[in-house]
Amino acid sequence: MDNQERDDILEIDIIRLLKMLWQRAWIIIISMILLGSIFFSYAIFFITPQYKSSAMMYVNNTTLKVGSTSFSISSSELNAAKTLLDLYVVILKSRVTLEEVIEQADLKYTYESLYSMVRAGSVNGTEIFKIEVTSADPEEAKLIVDTIVQILPRRIAEIVDGSSVRLVDHAVTAAVRSSPSYTRYASIGMVVGLLLGCAVIMVPTLLDTTVWSEEYLVQKYGDIPVLAVVPDGSGDRKYFKYYKKYYGYGDSGPARGNEQKR
Repeated sequence: MDNQERDDILEIDIIRLLKMLWQRAWIIIISMILLGSIFFSYAIFFITPQYKSSAMMYVNNTTLKVGSTSFSISSSELNAAKTLLDLYVVILKSRVTLEEVIEQADLKYTYESLYSMVRAGSVNGTEIFKIEVTSADPEEAKLIVDTIVQILPRRIAEIVDGSSVRLVDHAVTAAVRSSPSYTRYASIGMVVGLLLGCAVIMVPTLLDTTVWSEEYLVQKYGDIPVLAVVPDGSGDRKYFKYYKKYYGYGDSGPARGNEQKR
């Protein structure tokens, strides 16, 4: 079989698959609606909504002293001082700082659980330091951020001499959940339903080894002629009549003339 014949067979297979998908598009649509509804319902009833609250602080140092080492840094150089911002993140998320936050805010969290709720870092590479807390209770998220804002400047000053931390934007109570996104879950469910519906249709088709046409045999086996075609007469009397007329078979068996040929 040359490359041209293989390309022709592949083209026929793709066309056949597309036809099967089009003829059974209702399976795909039902699958998309069903999976989309399941994912949407799961997001509503089984995922706890989360709320975020955040505050921003400005950090600046003219002279830094960490232990016995001192160095100077200007405000313009602070943009590139990612190490300094990373230092503030480490101080913020240290066990001593977060346990002090838990005690002062009277929270029922362990250090590990609160650690996973707090995120902090530079805003777009500037000197602005953003603190963000995610919680199932929007009021609690704001309380934690406010407590951190009170404790963090003192903690930084105790460790980094000459530091200056100022509040830029205070925390507010979130009115809208940050997660989950019901639209996103429904979209994911519909995509999964689309893929599942296509698989249900395509897999049996790809595994089907039935020869559906003479053209397929001619293209696959080249010059080997097709000697005969046996029609599918299951459930339809007209195929039996056709078979009887041209091949000599009746209700009681093969015709006499054809019996000799066999």
